[in-house]
Parts: sequence; structure tokens; C-alpha cells
Amino acid sequence: MAGGNSEQIADWNGAMGRQWAALQPEIDGVVVPFGAAALTAAAAQAGERVIDIGCGCGDTSITLAQMVGAAGAVLGVDVSRPMLEVARTRAAPLRLPQLDFREVDASAAELPARNDLLYSRFGVMFFSQPTPAFVHLRKSLCVGGRLVFVCWRAPRDNPWAMAPLVAARKAMNATPAPADPFAPGPFAFADEERLRGILSGAGFGNIQLQRFDTAISIGATPRDAAQSAVRFGPASRFILDAGAQNLPAILDAIEGDLVPLAAPDGRVSLNGSTWIVSASNPA
Repeated sequence: MAGGNSEQIADWNGAMGRQWAALQPEIDGVVVPFGAAALTAAAAQAGERVIDIGCGCGDTSITLAQMVGAAGAVLGVDVSRPMLEVARTRAAPLRLPQLDFREVDASAAELPARNDLLYSRFGVMFFSQPTPAFVHLRKSLCVGGRLVFVCWRAPRDNPWAMAPLVAARKAMNATPAPADPFAPGPFAFADEERLRGILSGAGFGNIQLQRFDTAISIGATPRDAAQSAVRFGPASRFILDAGAQNLPAILDAIEGDLVPLAAPDGRVSLNGSTWIVSASNPA
């Protein structure tokens, strides 16, 4: 996160980072299908050198380490100490000498050179200066090296995230101020034209964006789904501002809005929409 990322780093080392670390199994249940699609596109090979950007709690780094094998090398990097502690704990019993983790800001820190692959699952949308960040990252790739990541498309295409947030806002009679759609955050790379411009401006070639959608099961019942929504995702951030005293009313409102969206068995599954992005280092 090149320059000006102190706020993001503080968030991921504060309450938000600790919460995501504690909810690792639940969050993985949401994001794993998208990360798996990006891993398929990345096609890491035995012996390759890989950096996993924004590796979080480490599951993609572990998978990549298994893909490249003992002759390869995988470095998982993240700014969140709480999440890296989980990653190291998960990796330890697997005894993968080719895997290491480092607490650094990938957009600015010195990184190993001559890597074959830069991979990220939802870890690159928080750069405050994305083009300089990708210029810096490209320098760590060998000639012909690949960049593959997955990022969220527009909020309107992601009801799994937005339906609970809309309900929470209605419960508090809150009208959001106009937001900068390009500000660092989950949906910062939703715009295809902007994303292509960032990567081409950073010197990448062969830029490809493929839409990947899948249903996300957010709860066995509308109540379960509401409780998940207030633990992570946009609604959880709204609650931090609204105050814990409003949580019961917000929970009820989210549950009420999710009831009509539930399947006959009560389960709530809503669409998640992403870009699988790939590019290469031409020189």
C-alpha cells in the first residue's frame, strides 16, 4: 500500500484485523470459491517462486506452497499481524519449508526479485496509490512473470454484501454521503476500464479480466445470515459507527429483509461477483 496507507494498516492491526483473524473459518467459507478460481487461472507450477499479496490467514499461501512443491518458494505478505499469526499457526504442522510469511506493506516494501507469479485474493484493492503500487510489484517479477488476482465487482452485483448493509442503514434511518467509488476499499477495482488503466499504466501487458460469479451461502436461516452479516462485511463496518447499542434493531432489520430472499429450506444464498484478473510483465 504505497504511501498514505497508515489508516489501512492501523485498521488491519486493530479491531478489524483481530475480528477477521477470529472469524477465519467463517470468512474462508465466503471467499474460498473466488480464491480457487484465481488459483486455477494462476496455474502455479512446481518449482515456481510466488508472492501471495495480502495473504491474510494463510490458506492461499499454503495451497500455493503445495502447488510449487519443495523446489519452489512462496512468500505470504500482509500488513495484519493478527492474521499472520493465524497463518503461521495453520502452516506450522504442515512442515512446508518452501513457505514463509512476512509482515510488510507489499506496495512499498522490498520484495524478493525474479518471481514467477504474484497472486492475491482480495488483497490489492486497498492501495492508496494503486498505479505506483503495481509499478513496485511488477519489479519483483521475472520477465514474462504473471500477476493474477481476484477483486470484487460493483456493489450492485454483490447482494451478499449490500443487502444487509441497506437493511442496516434503513434501520438507523441513515443516508450515506456520496462516496468516492475509487477510494481504497473492497470495491475500489470494480470499474473495468479504470482497472485496465491502472495495470497498463504500471507497465503490465496481456491484461485480461474475466467475470466470475457464484452464490454465497451466508446463513442456514435469515437470522443466521443476519448474524454473519454483522460480524464481517460492509454491514459490520456500519455497526462500528452506529454503536453496539443499536445492534439488536439492526439485526432484526437485516433478518426481515433477508426473509423474502431465503430458499424454501430457510437458507440464504446471495450472489457474489468478482473479476479474475491476469496480466504479465513484458520486460
